[in-house]
Amino acid sequence: MGEEMDQKRGVLMVCLGNICRSPIAEAVFNHVIAQRGLQSQWFTDSAATAGYHTGSRPDSRALKVLKGHGIDTNHRARQLREEDFHRFDYIFGMDDNNIEDINDMKPRGSKAVVELLGKYDPQKHTIIEDPYYQRGDQGFETNYEQCLR
Repeated sequence: MGEEMDQKRGVLMVCLGNICRSPIAEAVFNHVIAQRGLQSQWFTDSAATAGYHTGSRPDSRALKVLKGHGIDTNHRARQLREEDFHRFDYIFGMDDNNIEDINDMKPRGSKAVVELLGKYDPQKHTIIEDPYYQRGDQGFETNYEQCLR
């Protein structure tokens, strides 16, 4: 961690495989902080609770939805690591299973606050459902809209 990271607050988005929901959340967060000129205050990343897709690009449907909203990502899936709990201020899970898995991995003395990202949704849709097994793009579009709110 460099001096620059020490002065920024970190947000880590986490889902099961890190190819659908969490890379969308990461890309949307980066887009919003850039629009608001807050890049000097925040950094973000995303990760998985399971290593199924480590090294993979996000799902093609996630990339299509992001591109449709003018957002690009170069993310590659990775698994949540112990150092993430010390590096990031906030770790946001997408559903209750993610939160349970994240908390099971959380080491004592870590600084990260673990919460559902959807807790901050003004429409109170606290769970961001996994669209992986759905047909089409609609679940991914819904994920985008939830993350944007």
